[in-house]
Amino acid sequence: MEGRLTRVTHGAYRRVDAIDPEHATLRAWLGVLPRGTAFTHVTGAMLLGLWLPPLPPEPLVVVQLPRGAHPVRRPGLKALRSTSAAHSRSVAGLPVAPVTDVLLSLCRDLDDLGALMAVDAALHLGLATSEGLAHASAPRRHGAPRLRRLLLNADLRTESPWETVLREFHRHVDAPVTPQYKVRRDDGGFVARGDLRVGESLVLHEYDGGVHRDVEQHRSDLRRDRRLEEAGWTRRGYTSSDLVHQPRALLSDVDRTLGRPHDPGRLVVWGATLRASTLTRAGRALIWPRLMK
Repeated sequence: MEGRLTRVTHGAYRRVDAIDPEHATLRAWLGVLPRGTAFTHVTGAMLLGLWLPPLPPEPLVVVQLPRGAHPVRRPGLKALRSTSAAHSRSVAGLPVAPVTDVLLSLCRDLDDLGALMAVDAALHLGLATSEGLAHASAPRRHGAPRLRRLLLNADLRTESPWETVLREFHRHVDAPVTPQYKVRRDDGGFVARGDLRVGESLVLHEYDGGVHRDVEQHRSDLRRDRRLEEAGWTRRGYTSSDLVHQPRALLSDVDRTLGRPHDPGRLVVWGATLRASTLTRAGRALIWPRLMK
C-alpha cells in the first residue's frame, strides 16, 4: 500500500477508493503490458457480458498479446499469443480481443457445458453469428475443434446460462425441445413464452433461478401459470439442484411427457458431462487448475 494506491503488479497501481475496482485493476495491468494487448478468455468474456460457468474465486487476468510481442510472465497474469489478424474492440474503455478469439480461448480450457454457455451468450447478444464462428473455427487453432462441435448444439434463442444447461440435459436424454416457445390460445392470442417446449406436447420446462423468489416476480409467475393452465398447458420449473443433483426426477418427467418408458440409463452420458464440468466438484478439481496457470 502506498498512500491511496494499492499494488496490482510490479510497477502498476490503482486507487484504493476506485469506483470500479475491477475496471481500475485491469487498466493498471495495461500500463505494464505491450501496446496492442487486449483482454481475452475469462477476462474478455466477463467484459463482453458472456455467460460463464463457476470460476475460481480469483481467476487470473488473461490477455492476448499483439503479434511479435515478447512473452510476458507475471504472477496473476495469463498471457496468450495472438493468432488472429482481427482488431480488438473497446468495452468500457478497455481493449477486448475479437469475440471469436475469446470463445476459441475458452474452448481450449473449459468443458463443453461451460464453453457452450459462452457461445450461446455471444449468439444471443448479437456479438457473433453461427456463420462467423464456423469460419473462425475452420483453421487449425487452439479450441477450434471444440467450437466447431459446440456450434452444432448452440442456440441464439437461449436467454441464460442455466437455460443452456436445461436444454443440453434434454438433448442428452434424447428429448426434442423448442426454445423460447410462444404459447397461444386457440384464437391466436398470446399466453406466454416458455424456455422449452417438450416435443409436441402442451408442456413447458423452464429454469427457475433466484429471481423467481422475489415477491413481485412470484406473483407475476402465478398469474402466468394460471393463464397457461386456462390454455391447457402444463408448466414445470426446475432449479440447478434438479439438473445437477437430481436429474433422475427430471428424466421421469420427460419420459412421462413423451409417453415413453422411464429409462434411467439415459442419464449415463449426462452424468459424464456433468462430472467433466465446473458445475460439479469433480469437474472443478479438473478444470480450475488449468485456468490458474
